[in-house]
Amino acid sequence: MVRVKLWGSLRNLVDGQAVIEVEASNFKELLDALETQYPALKPQIERGVSFAVDGVIYREAWFTPINEENEIVLLPYMVGG
Repeated sequence: MVRVKLWGSLRNLVDGQAVIEVEASNFKELLDALETQYPALKPQIERGVSFAVDGVIYREAWFTPINEENEIVLLPYMVGG
């Protein structure tokens, strides 16, 4: 199980939880598990999310490996300029 910290407005979609746990070994598996376990996250995931692993932010890096040792943060895509 990996622990995922949720950033900002994502917490509102999981009853205010700051950290959730799911079974996943890469970013794609993480997103699939989140959509299954927390259906309210699905629309945001479809709009786009980024994730940080140990402080490095990734976007659309589907097969980036993750494990329970990593610090994982899920963020909505940032837009603007």
